Amino acid sequence: MSAPSGLAGVPLSIEPLTKKDFTSDQEVRWCPGCGDYAVLAAFQSLMPTLGIKRENTVIISGIGCSSRFPYYVDSYGMHSIHGRAPAIATGVAMTRPDLNVWVVTGDGDALSIGGNHLMHALRRNVNMTIMLFNNRIYGLTKGQYSPTSELGKVTKSTPYGSLDTPFNPVSLAIGAEASFVARSIDSDRKHLTEVLTAAAQHRGTSLVEIYQNCPIFNDDAFETLKGPEGALIALRHGEPIVFADGQYCVTRKPTGELVVAPTADVDPSSIVVHDETRQDPSQAFALSRLTEPGILRQAPIGIFRNVERPTYDDLAREQIATVCADDPGTALASVIAGNDTWEADER
Repeated sequence: MSAPSGLAGVPLSIEPLTKKDFTSDQEVRWCPGCGDYAVLAAFQSLMPTLGIKRENTVIISGIGCSSRFPYYVDSYGMHSIHGRAPAIATGVAMTRPDLNVWVVTGDGDALSIGGNHLMHALRRNVNMTIMLFNNRIYGLTKGQYSPTSELGKVTKSTPYGSLDTPFNPVSLAIGAEASFVARSIDSDRKHLTEVLTAAAQHRGTSLVEIYQNCPIFNDDAFETLKGPEGALIALRHGEPIVFADGQYCVTRKPTGELVVAPTADVDPSSIVVHDETRQDPSQAFALSRLTEPGILRQAPIGIFRNVERPTYDDLAREQIATVCADDPGTALASVIAGNDTWEADER
């Protein structure tokens, strides 16, 4: 068995693994109907297909309902501190290239107190896979609005409606130069599994936003996407972007803007063909902007961007190896001491 490209250097299991091998003995404590259950089940079924040893899988989480995730997977993990999971995961990936590192976070944990850590992990392109559970609400702390809640959202902390423009996590990630950005939804297990598999195999930072229902504090937040007037715009590499049984498509206006239009009204040659491997992130960003910021009736799902570029941890290890090869005995000491010297005047 050979390792997928993104998992180079991670030891593989000799014995076949099953979902049971990645299921811990801890009682799962999420509310009935929570979308986290579906994501956990998809993850536990996915991991054996990667063939990685359980002891070489590490899950780092922050704070929030989703951050209980490490308890329920029989591997190594850490339930860390609010918003700091990407920073801790960076340290793990830097020091242990033999590990498959995952980050589990939520819209509040990642995009509020953790926004700075998330942004820099993405731009550095550290080898980790980030699952961002987005339920557009603070669930663990009982229903305050979050950085992805829609404008006008009435919650316990915004009784007259939120005044904040919400983040679009996919747009944010692409703007931070993330090399892999995708979106899926908790209720589509096949799609979620495909996206997470591609994310795990990517070398660098992969961010997967997962629309996830909170039945207690923001129930049916994504039901409008699945209803008769909703539209999930599926992105498939190399294929024209058409949806709603082919009735609608994504086309480019003369100004360069991407828009949704009835397929029958446009020249077939003007329908945008999706290319997730484009180095220029402008088209991926433009696709992310087709996500409605309010009550969701339209949103693209799939892989927006999947490009190769050097990873921070690989480059750092190469740099250390080069320096130590020249002078293994004194390299570190000379760097710490530096080249500047001075003498104190005793007068």
